[in-house]
Amino acid sequence: MRAEAALADAWRDEVAGYYGEKTERILRRYGPGPRVHYHCGLVDAVPPPGAPEDLVHAQVHAAQEALLTELARAVGRFPDGGEVLDVGCGLGGGALYWAAEHRARVTAVTNVPAHVELVRGFSEAAGMSARVKPLLCDALAVPGRACFDAVVAVESACYLPRAEWFRRVRTLLKPRGVVAIADCFVGRPEAAAPFDRYWRTRIGTLSEYLSAAHAAGLELEVRDDVSSRVVGFWSLTLEMLAHERAALYGPRTPAFIARESSREHLRLQQGMMDGGLEYALLVLRRAG
Repeated sequence: MRAEAALADAWRDEVAGYYGEKTERILRRYGPGPRVHYHCGLVDAVPPPGAPEDLVHAQVHAAQEALLTELARAVGRFPDGGEVLDVGCGLGGGALYWAAEHRARVTAVTNVPAHVELVRGFSEAAGMSARVKPLLCDALAVPGRACFDAVVAVESACYLPRAEWFRRVRTLLKPRGVVAIADCFVGRPEAAAPFDRYWRTRIGTLSEYLSAAHAAGLELEVRDDVSSRVVGFWSLTLEMLAHERAALYGPRTPAFIARESSREHLRLQQGMMDGGLEYALLVLRRAG
């Protein structure tokens, strides 16, 4: 058991280091803020290739916010004015969204030390410092009991041991509180390894998630497959990458740079089109 705990701690440290190192690139790509998102978005109409960089950037941001809007819609009645836990908050874009659009008081949890001050600074810039509290903490160690109306996990549950995390979430939620998850799930086993390797995750199947949630006392209310709307987001990010490479290298982008990132974006698109991967919104409610 000690060896397993040590391996889990080492892996969590690796993930925190990975995102710490990516911070400047995330800011350049998705900034300047204050609502900086680092997750997928929903796109219903992909613009033709060759759009100006500022237009692509604006479309990416709008798509990311559309995902949060759709997640709130899936909840049905999001707890406006309530206590919300944002798990794996990144640079705080989602926390600011819930605070601004739903008047929530948000505890924004991250395990990346450098992100705490960034979230705090963005909250001040948005006039939301009274509503958004950044917390440096492992998602499994968030303190409290029956203190949150909603727990939100946007592309963060794939980094967590599901059974243990759902048990902790059940403890943190108020009676009838909700868990709102937006994440990618594996549809075919062969899709898992390349996904995990590139994104540093531990992707799971929907059945694994739902089994663990049910065992923890959480009931499924909504499962919404939005894969077809996420496919277009990766077309937008490919356009964004092309603009970034042109700015850095001009027309002579090193082949290995273009090949790796483009391959993974295309792999995601293909997986969501052929069923190897599914991007879904889940809403779970604490029973009782």
